[in-house]
Amino acid sequence: MQSRLVLITVIGLSAAANTLWFGGAQAAEFSRPNIVVIMPDDQGYGDQGVTGNRVIRTPNIDALAQDSASMSDFYVCPVCSPTRASLMTGRYHYRTRVVDTFKGRSMMEPDEITIAEILRDSGYATGIFGKWHLGDNYPLRPIDQGFDESYIHRGGGLAQPSEPIENGKRYTNPILFENGKQIQTKGYCTDLYFDAAINFIDRCKADETPFFVYLPTNAPHGPYHDVPNELYEYYKTTDLKSIMTGNRGNVDQLARIAAMIENVDQNVGKLDRHLRDQGLFENTIVIFLVDNGPNSQRYVGPFRGMKATVHEGGIRSPLFVRWPARLTAGTVSDRISAHIDLLPTIVDAAGVDLPAEAKVDGRSLLPLLEGQQTEWPDRHLVLQVHRGDQPVRYHHMAVRNQQWKLVHPSGFGKENMPANVPFELYDMSSDQGETVNLAEAKPDTFKAMLKAYDEWFDDVSGTRRDNYAPPRIVIGSNQELVSALSLQDWRVTEAEGWGGAGVWLVHVDRPATFDAEVIFSNAVGPMDVTLQIGDIEKTVVLKADQTRVMIRGLSVPTGDTEVRVRSSVRGRKGDPYQVILSRVE
Repeated sequence: MQSRLVLITVIGLSAAANTLWFGGAQAAEFSRPNIVVIMPDDQGYGDQGVTGNRVIRTPNIDALAQDSASMSDFYVCPVCSPTRASLMTGRYHYRTRVVDTFKGRSMMEPDEITIAEILRDSGYATGIFGKWHLGDNYPLRPIDQGFDESYIHRGGGLAQPSEPIENGKRYTNPILFENGKQIQTKGYCTDLYFDAAINFIDRCKADETPFFVYLPTNAPHGPYHDVPNELYEYYKTTDLKSIMTGNRGNVDQLARIAAMIENVDQNVGKLDRHLRDQGLFENTIVIFLVDNGPNSQRYVGPFRGMKATVHEGGIRSPLFVRWPARLTAGTVSDRISAHIDLLPTIVDAAGVDLPAEAKVDGRSLLPLLEGQQTEWPDRHLVLQVHRGDQPVRYHHMAVRNQQWKLVHPSGFGKENMPANVPFELYDMSSDQGETVNLAEAKPDTFKAMLKAYDEWFDDVSGTRRDNYAPPRIVIGSNQELVSALSLQDWRVTEAEGWGGAGVWLVHVDRPATFDAEVIFSNAVGPMDVTLQIGDIEKTVVLKADQTRVMIRGLSVPTGDTEVRVRSSVRGRKGDPYQVILSRVE
């Protein structure tokens, strides 16, 4: 593999002073840093002023960027759960059983070693505030995967089938989950996540404990009905059409998205002020990235594409890393990098040993961020996601080395790869906009890039036995006496979208008796409702005016099994919204 000496561009400030401060206490040079990772949901590469946006106001993110070292060619997946799995593990998401964003395809293998587990075991306090999207039940929750503090919504977002139905799709005053317990909150969701993170930071400072804060907000992900109103009213008066691309666009929707983005920015400013006020600014690493491309056709800098595409606009992210105590502001590296690199970079910065069993795919970017002239072998980064229970070779993929990018944009939404979609090859050193397809003109390069992809696909697909089988939800465990099963994690057996029928794959932790509440989104009775756990089933009647029905006393043995709901009404009308299983003995 080719090696090259990395050239780093350094602009601006001098190196940090030799003495650091943590919570007012003098510490040795480069003492163990605090770490904050901020990752908004569906906020694209071009949604910041620093990346060229002329309309959306992001002064605090822009200031963070100005004070940061950065990677100019940083990649994430086209959609969210895969990016989150790679960020958490330093591994390609296909190694972690995460292959999609719903239908039980976004649950991460609980044996994966997460950055939260590594840092917690080395003395860090760890907290997540916002969106997890890697499993809602034991043993898949953040509190099962290394986080001391968890303040999150369930599933892929508020207003999705994983939320408690009584939340009513609210972003304001939402029902959230604090360390696994359902709570009613007061305030706008993004404000709540940052406020909870700040409170966590204050407790860590009082305990003189370094902290890892993961702040993945669900904004500006849709739906867009509940946004900060004052900001929405402002953006309705701006020239949003100037940052819209493509043939279709909804100005009102973009005004709502922009309002959510600026609200994220306001919270970044609030967090920064608090770090300064508490004397934590110098030795706290703040990392900013996004999880995928933007959720509408809008400005993405010099690139093309949006969320769910494998062109640059769907998979490019800013990566700003501010650490005043150690990194020189304005340092920029153009080496290709990706989500898989964050775990080894953070572990390196924290001075923590990477566990031998943590077989990561990424590299530590710290030498590049520090501006070191270092040997940096070229490599191939692969980004691939599409709908379905398992990946299909070549379906909706991109492979990138330092100069070249091979793309097969066959469509994220298709479970089967359509025929007659041509491969595209671009020279990224001169064609960042992916405008000139060189697949036929450069056959040797095309073959080499395809070979690198094939080797990668074979490798990640062979990570474990039944590599793409989903992990099972554990019910009846002392760690989770009440399990809420939603359409987010069921395995559909027919129909498109969320599915027309499905089962939950579970493991019964111990012989147990369950009471079950079956919840429907509307009064769809009268009809018979049957709940089946393995070979045990009971049937009750849902009356015409009911949306909930209790089924009591299902005694089941230990082992792997399925949970299924059947009704006497065929079709989507008879689908449950959720099933709440409570262990009673």
